[in-house]
Amino acid sequence: MLELAVAHVLYDRYPDFSEGRLAKIRSHVVSRASCAVVARELDLGATLAERAQGLPEDELKRLSRNRNVLAALLEAALAALFLEHGFAKIESAIVGAFSSRIEYALTSFVDHKTELQEALAREGKPVAYVVLDAEGPPHDRRFTCAVVVGGEELGVGFGRSKKAAEQEAAQQALERLGIGPASA
Repeated sequence: MLELAVAHVLYDRYPDFSEGRLAKIRSHVVSRASCAVVARELDLGATLAERAQGLPEDELKRLSRNRNVLAALLEAALAALFLEHGFAKIESAIVGAFSSRIEYALTSFVDHKTELQEALAREGKPVAYVVLDAEGPPHDRRFTCAVVVGGEELGVGFGRSKKAAEQEAAQQALERLGIGPASA
């Protein structure tokens, strides 16, 4: 439902955008990270903390702030609303809740990995990502990843997920190669 609502509004609002650009924007808007942001904006973590039962206080507090839990909670809430009311009645509410994420995706460069992959593919060069380090307990990991092209390390990124660290590494590689948005 989320993907459909976002795809529908993007297609209607931006008929001149290429299919590839619309797909990239939609992908960012419906990502786990975006769902977590919207869940925070809707204060779903606090609702979970108030209504959940049977968990120790510290565990409940941790869960109510966890990005993956918040994203899953939002997805479950959307599914329940769909089952109760149907798509037509909830589509505009979904679009409204995600409007800030749509605007962010339209005005920000959000997928450095894809941009790097596409640029290097045009040159026939493969790209690889390597996890250099992972620190912290499973619920609070910090990753360090490198992007390697032709045996050369072109960027190193840090993040709370492998994907975030890889995105940062790809951004550095784009800048170093002079093909990223910072070089435009």
